[in-house]
Amino acid sequence: MYRLLIVDDEEIITDGLYEAFNQLLPDKLDVYKVYSAKAALEWLARTRIDIVLTDIRMPGMSGLEMSEQIREFWPRSRIVFLTGYSEFDYAYSALQIPGARYLLKTEGFDKIIETVQEVLQEIEQGNMLSELLEQSREQRDSMETAAQGDYLRHLLQDSQVLCADTDALSADFSKLGISLEAQFPVMLVLGRLTYPEGISYMDRRELLTSSRLIWNSHLAEMTRHAWVLDRHGDLLWLLQPLHNAEAVFGGNFARYLEGTLEMIQESCRQTLGLPVAFTVSGSACTWTETGRHYERLHRLQQMKIGDGISMVQIDRSGPPEPDVIRETGVRLHQRVENLAAHLDAGRRERFAETLEEIREGIHSGVSVEEAAELYYTVALVLLSHMNRSELYSLVNEYGKLMRLDEHSSLGEGIYYLERLAADLFERRSTAEKERSSEVIERICEYIHSHLGEDLSLVRLAELHYFNPSYLSRFFKQEQGINLSEYIDQCRAVKAKELLGNEALKIRDVAQDVGYEAHHSFTRFFKKMTGMTPQEYRESLHVNL
Repeated sequence: MYRLLIVDDEEIITDGLYEAFNQLLPDKLDVYKVYSAKAALEWLARTRIDIVLTDIRMPGMSGLEMSEQIREFWPRSRIVFLTGYSEFDYAYSALQIPGARYLLKTEGFDKIIETVQEVLQEIEQGNMLSELLEQSREQRDSMETAAQGDYLRHLLQDSQVLCADTDALSADFSKLGISLEAQFPVMLVLGRLTYPEGISYMDRRELLTSSRLIWNSHLAEMTRHAWVLDRHGDLLWLLQPLHNAEAVFGGNFARYLEGTLEMIQESCRQTLGLPVAFTVSGSACTWTETGRHYERLHRLQQMKIGDGISMVQIDRSGPPEPDVIRETGVRLHQRVENLAAHLDAGRRERFAETLEEIREGIHSGVSVEEAAELYYTVALVLLSHMNRSELYSLVNEYGKLMRLDEHSSLGEGIYYLERLAADLFERRSTAEKERSSEVIERICEYIHSHLGEDLSLVRLAELHYFNPSYLSRFFKQEQGINLSEYIDQCRAVKAKELLGNEALKIRDVAQDVGYEAHHSFTRFFKKMTGMTPQEYRESLHVNL
């Protein structure tokens, strides 16, 4: 999306052009309007403007005077001058400005619209990668110098110590060809590229190189800079404004940087089809603080940036509502304690609900540092449960549990914890089923081996360390039949088998299946088979 600013003190012309351009290219052109050069400069101090369509003569400050300040602040902005005057000196002055156009208001809206469309095409062509590659060819070797990257990575690991000596730092910069100055603070920009699915290593490397060339082309206009590819595959840029830049920007260098990064995003999207997301320091820091600031940017990037979304995120130092954040953090830590209880008790749905509350709280109400702490606290809950449950194999399968940096974002990290928890619940369920099967199998084996003995619910519960009521419910749940019914069936089967042996008296059979009294056994057997024991024995002879 490009930005067009219309500046003219004649409201009827300004409003008419505004309506025309809004309707013409609503998906391509973001249109703004003001009625004075002063208001235009206020807009330009707030955000990037790609095209300025301005009257050449206005009260207070002319379009020509305004254009001089515009070119200092946004050197890539294109200017189209409008005027009702045809004097040569105005036209001549306007045409001396690089990239500027000059139109008479009498030429009509169609000509103005046609000219703006031509300027848009020029901007897009200027973003073409082939042109940028040609412009940046001489810089390519220095950008890809491995020594600079190794040095900067080393610097970030312990900046408090390594950057303490400014003279030594300056000497190192000079030897390595790093254009930054050790005595001035530095701003950090962390960029994440979202590569296409299934891309090869070499194609990925080519896209990375091309994107760096685009970034360098834009940043070189107003900054000294150096870059390093960090251990996560993101590009970290260290920036300082050129000596004249601070005066030009009037303390609004961060605004300039934000607008420039938007232009870089647009160039990467057009020329490479590559979404880029940026996380930017809200203010410059001393060199000794670069390591800490870098880690904070990385955490912030993990918290907020979604894959495939081009955005510029500013690290605003000093959270506005510390009391609210502290209260939210305490509440979320209480939720983590509940997680452990839900996990140990096997309450899967409650666990998922609580983890979702923690996820929402992290994204809306805590600091970057506390968000990381919450991740590791939840991770420790899972790790502790795995250790107690002796599920050590999961630690190997899920080696990123205690390494938040291994995840592309904090959201991805929380999703990872959800998957791990789901596996734990699944394994717990499977293990419980296996244990249940083992217990039922032992009980059934005991019943078959002791049919002539006391098989009361109380006795079986004592032998297998169950509460009698629980054993009754548990057996019914697992086998689909009451325990007493199962024992009766086993006794009936065993009795039929023994009655087939003519040498055994019916009284002996009764005792072998747990009945002391002959008449009790007879009632039981007839209930189970419809025949008395004697009738069943006689039926065996008839069938023969």
